[in-house]
Amino acid sequence: MNQEEFIHRLRELLRYYELSASSFADRIGVQRSSISHLLTGRNKPSLEFVLKILDTFSEVDFYWLMKGEGTFPRNSREPHSPALESLMATPKKSASKKEVRSPSVEKIILLHSDGSFTIYSEG
Repeated sequence: MNQEEFIHRLRELLRYYELSASSFADRIGVQRSSISHLLTGRNKPSLEFVLKILDTFSEVDFYWLMKGEGTFPRNSREPHSPALESLMATPKKSASKKEVRSPSVEKIILLHSDGSFTIYSEG
């Protein structure tokens, strides 16, 4: 994630929702100073911060927010991401063409080499 580009997208969210940094912080439930520190580049966004944005604003796509991929605002019927949707889809046929019925995927957790993690959940 490029921090300067993330800051640009965060500012775009503020403009789109017509919120000040303080009111945005209140809306997603973080300290006002954390928004200020992010916007100045002092701090990097935490996973908790990103998840609070995604939980509060359904039009924000994870990949758009983190990497600038996709569009904002996203269509509410549009999946979170094609890659995630394909991972979460229940397979209909196996390679041997037998019917396979397996439980659907509820949550995917990616563990990164730097010790951080990303959680993707359906819904």
